Amino acid sequence: MLELEHFLPYRLSVLSNQVSRSIAHTYEQRFDLGVTEWRVIAILGRFPGISATEVAGKSAMDKVAVSRAVRRLEEAGRIERRANRNDRRAKHLYLSRDGQAVYEAIAPAALACEKRLLEALSPKEREQFDRLVHKLLVASRE
Repeated sequence: MLELEHFLPYRLSVLSNQVSRSIAHTYEQRFDLGVTEWRVIAILGRFPGISATEVAGKSAMDKVAVSRAVRRLEEAGRIERRANRNDRRAKHLYLSRDGQAVYEAIAPAALACEKRLLEALSPKEREQFDRLVHKLLVASRE
């Protein structure tokens, strides 16, 4: 019998949703961003010039959701698409000046939230947690 409250995918999803909500108020109220838009901004802040397909791959988010978020961010003037010099069909995504400002405003709050959460674990537990998450990620790809 499936006991949902003990089912790993369910527990990870609940944890992910709760963690996302803990920082969401910062970007929802101040910048009118949803979770997907913030994740796109965060990825482009770290990896400028990648394609929407690469954003989806790095985030493990659905390509359609990423495409919608990219369109909304572009319409809001927070990201820019630039053509590839070698292949005009390929478009690279970059944060605009406004998008970079949003990233720089939210990133410290996100890191502070992460720090608060990880303080629930001892240094040894954090190391173990990192190893275990890595193992689960590898196993989930196989």
